[in-house]
Amino acid sequence: MSNSVVAYRYAKALVDLALEQKVLDEVNTDMKFFEEVCSQNDEFQRVMANPIIRHEKKKAILKNIFENRVNPVTYSIFDVLTKKNRESLIYPISVEFQKLYDDLNQIERAVVTTVEPLNDAQRKEFLEIVKKATGKKVELEEKIDVNLIGGYVLKVGDTQIDTSIKKKINELKLELA
Repeated sequence: MSNSVVAYRYAKALVDLALEQKVLDEVNTDMKFFEEVCSQNDEFQRVMANPIIRHEKKKAILKNIFENRVNPVTYSIFDVLTKKNRESLIYPISVEFQKLYDDLNQIERAVVTTVEPLNDAQRKEFLEIVKKATGKKVELEEKIDVNLIGGYVLKVGDTQIDTSIKKKINELKLELA
């Protein structure tokens, strides 16, 4: 069975438990915190994925970092995974959990990349565009990429709208070649 299927099953079980315990939003916050720790510390992810490192050591690391900072329901998944030697799945589980949480709460995540920061009017317009297209609440992540020269790139799910000048220049190069 692939890791993504296993991660999905654990994430689904965690969502169900969090719903049962009425702590879904807290667990979501905890899983975001976990993803943040992983993204800021590559060594942490390597340690969790390393089969040579004993699971007692991994459990101690998780306990030191998370036990007093997260909800007991969230910590319980870490405990279960270390007992089953599946610590490498914690990050994929957090990603799957976020997808399930978003589906339950009708949230669509969108990423807009521009040359300079958006002003309030532009931000509102992007939020409105995505909301109108999806019918869901929108969480907009903003990124800056000066290489775009102008325009924007909007990603919503598997769809990407690229109006950047960089793309237009590349298309022009292909036409002239």
